Amino acid sequence: MATITKPPSNICFLLLLLLAHFHLGQSQVELNYYSKSCPKAEEIIKEQVTQLYNKHGNTAVSWVRNLFHDCVVKSCDASLLLATVSDVVSEQASDRSFGMRNFKYVNTIKAAVEKECPLTVSCADIVALSARDGIALLGGPSIEMKTGRKDSKESYATEVEALIPNHNDSMSSVLSRFQAIGIDVEATVALLGAHSVGRVHCKNLVHRLYPTVDSTLNPAHAEYLKRRCPTPNPDPKAVLYSRNDLKTPMIIDNNYYKNILQHKGLLIVDEELATDPITAPYVQKMANDNDYFNQQFSRAILLLSETNPLTGDEGEIRKDCRYLNAN
Repeated sequence: MATITKPPSNICFLLLLLLAHFHLGQSQVELNYYSKSCPKAEEIIKEQVTQLYNKHGNTAVSWVRNLFHDCVVKSCDASLLLATVSDVVSEQASDRSFGMRNFKYVNTIKAAVEKECPLTVSCADIVALSARDGIALLGGPSIEMKTGRKDSKESYATEVEALIPNHNDSMSSVLSRFQAIGIDVEATVALLGAHSVGRVHCKNLVHRLYPTVDSTLNPAHAEYLKRRCPTPNPDPKAVLYSRNDLKTPMIIDNNYYKNILQHKGLLIVDEELATDPITAPYVQKMANDNDYFNQQFSRAILLLSETNPLTGDEGEIRKDCRYLNAN
């Protein structure tokens, strides 16, 4: 009768460690993470986001942009929300954060959650869930967002400009940056569909108008933009903007793709998205089919929101999203 040789105990132990590591890696974030620790968390966040939207409609756009700026820099860990104090320099001070606003209302949402469940719900999850609810209020798709993220214990202000693509970057550079965090070409094209809402400050588009109009820009649209931005040196603090989409400016839809196919994109990255041979087929498909766009936008938001989340002792649950907890 053949004898069965047992593996050495140290190998069994290593296998158990590997299995445990694999299990932890697979369960970093999950649906309904707060179902026991704070059952009303997602409901409270949705109520707050809705109330803020009814008072200040542009807050919903801010929540979508917050998700992008937070997750692209290292992790979806609310490092974006840290204020400049003592030895912490805020990521909000970067040129990449120009035009971002409504951070004060994140504190409103956090305060409501803290009242229900002190030191339980992370600011990182508030960033993710407020984006989810903001997208729905803006007419976009309903997204099942996982939770369980922890908050960072540091700011990455010195790395923001290297990690967040610039609106003047080449399409290959933009695609490479997204690919580095696990977002494929199709999802990248969909993510840029967030440009269907909100507005662009003249500071970021006058280089396409002065001293001469960018030859790739629709001439009639260029004339409109020059009326919105009448000088080549706009005051960054002045209210000088153009809407991304003139037809449905506060609805996340495929109008963005229809606009850029007509060369009405405000930023160079918009124009390149429509004309680059790698991205152009997806742009055309999304322009033709809003349901397809919504499916891909949902997928892209989930990929973005699950970028390298901090869990366990890697992070903390901040009491105030603006400040690290006192040691």
